Amino acid sequence: MQAMSVWLFWAVAAALAALVASVLIAAMRRSSDKDTGSDADLGVYRDQLAEVERDLQRGTIGPDEAARLRAEIGKRVLDADRARHAAETRPAAAVSKSVLVALILAITLPGALAAYWVLGAPGYPDMALEARLADLDARIAGRRSQEAELQGIGRVRDAALDDRLAAELAGISDPETLRRRFRTAFEAGQRQEAVRVQERLLAVLGDAATSADHANLALALVAEADGYVSPEAEAALRRSLQADMSNELARYLVGEMFVQGGRFDRAFQFWRPLAEGGNPAAPWTASIRERIGTVAELAGLRYAPPAAASAPGPSSADMAAAGEMSPEDRQAMIEGMVARLSDRLATEGGSVEDWNRLIRSLTVLERLPEAQKIYDEAKAKFQGRPAELSFLRQAAVESGLNP
Repeated sequence: MQAMSVWLFWAVAAALAALVASVLIAAMRRSSDKDTGSDADLGVYRDQLAEVERDLQRGTIGPDEAARLRAEIGKRVLDADRARHAAETRPAAAVSKSVLVALILAITLPGALAAYWVLGAPGYPDMALEARLADLDARIAGRRSQEAELQGIGRVRDAALDDRLAAELAGISDPETLRRRFRTAFEAGQRQEAVRVQERLLAVLGDAATSADHANLALALVAEADGYVSPEAEAALRRSLQADMSNELARYLVGEMFVQGGRFDRAFQFWRPLAEGGNPAAPWTASIRERIGTVAELAGLRYAPPAAASAPGPSSADMAAAGEMSPEDRQAMIEGMVARLSDRLATEGGSVEDWNRLIRSLTVLERLPEAQKIYDEAKAKFQGRPAELSFLRQAAVESGLNP
């Protein structure tokens, strides 16, 4: 049955290509008929001259009128005769049209079929929207585990470290001690230890674990797998959202999972509330606002993302003025903007994006000791907030600082 459907598709495609070719060739033939129609015109003009002579003999028209008509018809005869001779002396045009017909046949028939064979999906069955979504859900459900992903990216867990951590953590039952150790490990980039410490914390707390505790385990798993949201991370996110559906970190990571699985419609459902009313100081809010327009488009939705709050920095007028400055004046202007941002953060505070911007700006200005100092201050500012600390640590690593 499937083979019959494939052959039917190719038969219809070939028939449509042949129909298109025939339409193009017919149009060319009509053009050629116009070029060769001068012979018929000459016959008509000869009949008209004979009719003028008969009217003159019958007295229907006078000699002056007959002379005028002969002159006008004679001009038309000369024009038609010149057109006929021009067509006879253009054999190259006929050859070129023959070549063009051959090219049309070669392109519209085998050419079109070959292009579809390369660019299309021969034999791919029809797939309704519900079937496609069900297929995507099945792929998400069957995706690789945390361990398989770690092996795939060449980051296999250290078995000896696991054994040592198991022995150490077995003697710790104080939740706050475990939370502090998790933050220390996560901030230091010790992802495997952060995962094991958080697992121990959840085991100690049991049903008393909060939404944030489960979200932090998911965050550690995602960081360990370089951004991949594994089934193990998904399980932690489910428990987090069951405890608090408004947990922004959990909603953000669930959206990431659906983006990775191609379910952009589900990702949009989780991200839209954060894009429109999420914490502006959270590091994921800016990421969501930057990407949600694309996610909505891929989901087939019309959506205008909310305008992000304007970050302090140079205005369009500042940028235009900078383009006309000397290099020294431009450098002074940039340093002035950095100084104002630094003063504002020192007196009023700011979001993690502001601290990140200041760190990177100081690095561009090659003021690395000052950038390191600002990074250390930012770490103290966001202590106990793993997501923000991970965001800052990435900026430090990319800027060549000591994380």
